[in-house]
Amino acid sequence: MAATKSKAVYNVYRALSHGLSPLLYLHLHWRKLRGLEHPLRWPERLGRSSLPRPPGPLLWFHAVSLGEGMAAIPVIKQCIQRRPDLTILMTTTTSSAFEVIEKRLPTGVIHQFAPVDTPSAMDSFLGHWKPNAIVIMESELWPNLIMGASEKGITLALLNARVSTKSFKRWSGPLLLPLVSLMLSKFSLIVPLSNMQAIHFQLLHAPPFVINFSGDLKYVVEEFDISEGEIRSIEDLKVHLAHRKVWMASSIHKGEEEVILGIHKVLMQQYPDVLTIIVPRYPQHGKEIAQQLWKEGHGVALRSRHDKLVGDTNLYVVDTLGELKLLYRLTPVAVIGGSFFPTLSGHNISEAAAAGCAVLTGPYVGHFSRMVLEMQRLNPLSVLQVSGKIELEDALKKLFSDANILEAHRTAAKQVYHSLSTGIVGKVWSLLDFQILQRALS
Repeated sequence: MAATKSKAVYNVYRALSHGLSPLLYLHLHWRKLRGLEHPLRWPERLGRSSLPRPPGPLLWFHAVSLGEGMAAIPVIKQCIQRRPDLTILMTTTTSSAFEVIEKRLPTGVIHQFAPVDTPSAMDSFLGHWKPNAIVIMESELWPNLIMGASEKGITLALLNARVSTKSFKRWSGPLLLPLVSLMLSKFSLIVPLSNMQAIHFQLLHAPPFVINFSGDLKYVVEEFDISEGEIRSIEDLKVHLAHRKVWMASSIHKGEEEVILGIHKVLMQQYPDVLTIIVPRYPQHGKEIAQQLWKEGHGVALRSRHDKLVGDTNLYVVDTLGELKLLYRLTPVAVIGGSFFPTLSGHNISEAAAAGCAVLTGPYVGHFSRMVLEMQRLNPLSVLQVSGKIELEDALKKLFSDANILEAHRTAAKQVYHSLSTGIVGKVWSLLDFQILQRALS
């Protein structure tokens, strides 16, 4: 009875997604015109692959955006090292992820844009690439992808698996639960972020025997090649910042710049040489912030223009992608944005901790709350979670006024990061090899 209902709900979804295909085509075309899809490669989103499939076994990794894609790269590198006979295909959905991830992927990894979840696009994609196994990052549960893969005998894994509180409530309802439980039954491996996430997946009827633990892949900060130009740029900035009070607000969303700039104004009164680095989540937002500050007469440098930190410049706005890891080397203090308004849900704090920054974040951190709590449990100094603007202002003043306190926070962050990140990739590889690859390639 339950299986019949699940299949019926999926058939309704498949029919609806097929019927909506013309509208999705128009939507993608509209996004292309607005610069939100790749101008040349957007047909890949319709399942029209732009490269031939190489011979031999193929493993497909899928991540929706930049954070999930970066978390997959260490596992991809491990797969290449352990199984050089495998071809690795990596798909992402967003243009921002494409711009950064293509530069970070190991040589030989194929990148494509992920197809939309219509029957024609997904069938075309699966038919062309014929993956032996699919590794999905976090929560990308698309019915046509999962059911199409299962029908073709393709083994499925879900890494860093998580479901938000909002999605869990929605998926647990009588309408969607049959479909979600049907999809989860097709996975041979689910690696949840936490015990609570494991409980959520079991309540959504994931088979208990496929659930295994490894640790959060977002703790793993990969080393990557840096061009000579990037090295010169960072070293040049270091020289200019050597004797100044510096802090950085990273991954900030619209509206959060008001919080940051308000604190900057207060800090300027006590520390006239302070430099505030602002790194918005989206580059266009950075350009907008800089333009507004120029209008108001502030001394602002914009990274994409290669502006120098000269004269009265006390604000440095970064409107580029993929440089956070390098920029964290410039600042002793990092405030992680996307966390100061209730509508937001935080960002990854591990890169800042790995770089040895004193790490601060706001109250709204979503699923990153587990990362914050884990780090604080090992050492309360490793992450400071503030309630809002006033607490953030007080915390920054305290860090800037006492070099010993600042150093204690920086050391704690780095030590806790190393403690929590050790061995994660090896554990993930062991699970993938035993429960996915040995089965898919036997």
